[in-house]
Amino acid sequence: MACKCTFFITTLLFVFFFSIRLVLCQKISNNLDQLDSNPSDCSNRRIHIRRLPSRFNLDLLTNCSEYPLYGDFCPYLANHGLGQKTHIRSQSWYRTDPLMLELVFHRRMLEYPCLTSDPYAADAIYLPYYAAIDALRYLYGPDYNSSADHGLELYDFLQDDAPGVWNRHMGHDHFLVMARPAWDFSQPLGNDPPVWGTSFLELPELFNVTALTVESRAWPWQEHSVPYTTSFHPPNLSLLEAWLQRVRRSKRNNLMLFVGGGGVSATPNIRRSIRDECDNSSSNNSTSNNEYGFYGGYSKLCEIEDCSNGICEHDPIRFMKPMLQASFCLQPPGDTPTRRSTFDSILAGCIPVFFEDQSAKTQYGWHLPEDQYEEFSVSIPKEEVVFKGLRILDVLSSISRAKVRRLRENVVDLIPRVMYRKHGSSLGLRAKKDAFDIAVESTLQRIKSRIQEASDQ
Repeated sequence: MACKCTFFITTLLFVFFFSIRLVLCQKISNNLDQLDSNPSDCSNRRIHIRRLPSRFNLDLLTNCSEYPLYGDFCPYLANHGLGQKTHIRSQSWYRTDPLMLELVFHRRMLEYPCLTSDPYAADAIYLPYYAAIDALRYLYGPDYNSSADHGLELYDFLQDDAPGVWNRHMGHDHFLVMARPAWDFSQPLGNDPPVWGTSFLELPELFNVTALTVESRAWPWQEHSVPYTTSFHPPNLSLLEAWLQRVRRSKRNNLMLFVGGGGVSATPNIRRSIRDECDNSSSNNSTSNNEYGFYGGYSKLCEIEDCSNGICEHDPIRFMKPMLQASFCLQPPGDTPTRRSTFDSILAGCIPVFFEDQSAKTQYGWHLPEDQYEEFSVSIPKEEVVFKGLRILDVLSSISRAKVRRLRENVVDLIPRVMYRKHGSSLGLRAKKDAFDIAVESTLQRIKSRIQEASDQ
């Protein structure tokens, strides 16, 4: 029986990877034909997809179950990285794993209307390298002690295979996607023994490459943050509009919600403060009624959806339902400043509450303009809460209902900008720029600026 199961799984994986390769080749061919027939629409927008050996992308997916410390990500490869549907009749909702951003981006890039087969005619070169997936062998696998080598094999290939493509702009026109925070690729090269992370972003050979990460550091120019993948990937405009209507009509019975884990240690921190405040608000209803005038119209002041140990990560129904019922969603930093939950809350029309600028304001300027944060979010300094006793409930309950409505409507307007629509989506939906479109457009502008700066030096 075990042999039959192994054979069955191996056969399924073979069919899966063969179908991916078939789709990749067909899409590239179709889009190159489209470019040749309509070149006037592609001025300053031509992108060449560098043909990398499969060991840099598709072959990495065959190791999906080989990292026990990380977990088996094989189930999330379905639908070109969107994952399995949340239920059999679902058309827009999937069990998407954030690590699959590289695969999702690659699949969407194959539909980009301005691909060119000539790298010397391209305005930018996309490297379909699954950096975060390849990093697993350094972070959780057998190459832990060789983490300073991460990226060198890619650089050697770019130098050996058509070096003129790289040397034309010394890599300034190249970009890739990394589906982990930049800190995971920022271990100093001289660390001995090595600590957490690889040294990909510390390699001088790759300094000129633009890296699209889900979280960037504050100083390096080559990094820029793009939204985490959520579970919402509509294939057409009508399904998007139906969701927007549901979000607008949703009854918000809860003032504030925290979806996440942590906050149970004795050390003072923002997550612990949130838990303490939420526990106090629910255990002292009479005081809350007096202070907030029968909860200010809310049946609950605070709710926590405990997502410790990643139990919510692939179950969007678990956290989207409470988000749809809350006015404000708290986004405290954790191990790193940013959270996928920020984008989940925007999808639900739940106004995000940030406790430090690095959680979003200084990260996602392409998708969430920095000068507009007061129009769709609330900022509360974490130091004021943790060390000075400021109550989050006091801040949020003092916001007028009219302002809450304005904030929520602005949040809803952001939904198309932070979602990744499904590949092969309808023409009507493609007319709305999603997270992928904005990332590619902004990357092209960034590369153009960098090339100009380099030529002026």
